[in-house]
Amino acid sequence: MSSQNSFIIGTRGSPLALAQAHETRTRLEIAFPGLVGAIEIEVINTTGDQIQDRTLALIGGKGLFTKEIDEAQLAGRIDIAVHSMKDVPTELPPGLTLAALLPREDVRDALISSKARSLADLPEGAVVGTASLRRGAQILRRRPDLKVIPFRGNVQTRLRKLAEGQVDATLLAMAGLHRLGLDLPEVTPLSIDEMLPAVAQGAIGITCRSDDARALDYLAALDHMTTRAQVSAERAFLKVLDGSCRTPIAGLAALSDDHLNFNGMILRPDGSAAFDVAVDGAVARATQIGQDAGETLLARAGHDFLALTS
Repeated sequence: MSSQNSFIIGTRGSPLALAQAHETRTRLEIAFPGLVGAIEIEVINTTGDQIQDRTLALIGGKGLFTKEIDEAQLAGRIDIAVHSMKDVPTELPPGLTLAALLPREDVRDALISSKARSLADLPEGAVVGTASLRRGAQILRRRPDLKVIPFRGNVQTRLRKLAEGQVDATLLAMAGLHRLGLDLPEVTPLSIDEMLPAVAQGAIGITCRSDDARALDYLAALDHMTTRAQVSAERAFLKVLDGSCRTPIAGLAALSDDHLNFNGMILRPDGSAAFDVAVDGAVARATQIGQDAGETLLARAGHDFLALTS
């Protein structure tokens, strides 16, 4: 149980999740030297981590990576929770708030393969492993001849499966590779035009209880406003479309001075159809820009399109 003499960070137990928790602890200790030695990291095993033989769409969606952590937070066992924002549902449980977003990492996806340096170079019929419907749909949109199969596990697990020859290629987030310090020769970053990222990809979010004044004070010092504007637009877009792990949705907000440019896309899982949208405006309207983009895309694609992808 957390006390005034300690400060507990809750996290999943994967190497990437732990790297993000350690980054958060370091940033807190730099901002508040009095916290040095007082911050503990508690690993919480989530349902999403326990079940590895099925896709997220079949076991209930991304909330399965946060549910147990949210419960520990609400029960007071941990003070704050560190998440990859692309895993966080658009609605937080009552009593929790997204108090800080750390500076965003590289938003791009990366192709990992010893057989090709680009999607175009993969041999005809090559097998690509990915747990992401978004990645799979965009791959098949460009290369319908490829075979995309489910491929779950943390970064190290997927790299091991690739090395064993279970697939010819896989895709990972550049942000995760950077945070893990992995510099692999077979990595090819994919351009945004080639592979539009997941909503909030590369962003670390930190939640706390809405009434925890101490945690709110600490986390306010860590909140990165550019990342918050980007993530606010992207999550507003996702919320309008009721995005889940059953819906291939991509979205990215980019800032230039006080201007925000948003690009979004929705696809059928087999890549046979896709709709995209671009909206821009003042950064102060970030959330509204995301909502407008979602509503425009929804009107263009129609509710039937979303129903067919679910």
